Amino acid sequence: MYSKELLSIKKSNRFRTRDIFNENLIDLASNDYLGLASNVNIFQNAYERVLKQKYYSPKASMLVNGYNPIHKEFEEKLCEVNKFEAAVCVGSGFLANISMIEALCRKNDTLFIDDDYHASGILATKLLKDEQVIVFNHNDEKDLEEKLKACERKGRKIIAIEGVYSMGGDLAKEEIFHIAKKYDSLLIVDEAHSSGVLGDSLLGIFDYYKIKPNKHHIKMGTLGKAYGSYGAYILASKEIIEFLQNRAKPIIYSTAPSLFDMAMGLESLHFIVNNKKALKEKINKNLKIVEEILNIASESLIIPIEIADNKKVKEIQKEVEKKGFVVGAIRQPTVKIAIIRLIAKIDIEEDDLRDVCKLIKELM
Repeated sequence: MYSKELLSIKKSNRFRTRDIFNENLIDLASNDYLGLASNVNIFQNAYERVLKQKYYSPKASMLVNGYNPIHKEFEEKLCEVNKFEAAVCVGSGFLANISMIEALCRKNDTLFIDDDYHASGILATKLLKDEQVIVFNHNDEKDLEEKLKACERKGRKIIAIEGVYSMGGDLAKEEIFHIAKKYDSLLIVDEAHSSGVLGDSLLGIFDYYKIKPNKHHIKMGTLGKAYGSYGAYILASKEIIEFLQNRAKPIIYSTAPSLFDMAMGLESLHFIVNNKKALKEKINKNLKIVEEILNIASESLIIPIEIADNKKVKEIQKEVEKKGFVVGAIRQPTVKIAIIRLIAKIDIEEDDLRDVCKLIKELM
């Protein structure tokens, strides 16, 4: 039924498969930045936390009777360390972006969204009217300001950016925070790839730029990256969180997030808070190795290596795999130009990171 379309995908070297990689390969492809997905103590503590409950599944949506003390404790701890008023747990980062963008952009409001924003956010814009959405050039504060100035629509102005962009590994510019304040705009910051990696306390881009959250700020973070679990959360003012739980369809109509996943997120948050200095030192060491060998200076652990050839990235991935490593071979439509995406995870031995960087450099 879809044979022609599949053939076209294969001819362009964009065909994707679900592969189970050999567990003995050294992982430099996943978003498990801090290696917490294999932390036995975090897993055990989360298991014991859930075991103390009278039930082990959320059973219903948060607004029926699926809201559990584990959800509440995690939200309160997130607020405490991130200095936000309120929080709500969500099933995934994808659902969080749908929640925020579809619910917060009312009839007369205008959304200004970065051209490289995550696919979930771009999909959410399709639920709005065309006149409600303005796309600005990636990380271009001047283009954003020009478009804010030119916008004559009444209603709220909402800006959506990422703390660290998932494919390029680049950081959102601090100037965008200042522009949001200047134009009295709400600012949505997707911190999926920055929370747990950036800042003195590893809390993300707000921490990195030392920006104190205010009523105009909305922070989304996921648990499937640095937190070694699955799920997401939204942090904002009490008013915004209350509005989302009354208007955001993924919050209202989805079963509450998994208790075990939230317990894992809570345990990981405690671990990051208690070990931030050692984790930060390891992050900095790995980034120095990458810069030394690949000549790529990065503040995030996402290292994109432009290849610009769909067939070539798969060939490089296969050659790297033969040497015992797995890296990402990212092609369209995820990226505009094919890249090898290396994640400088901190649970990797320094010698192994050096070896894979040298190998990729040779294969390029």
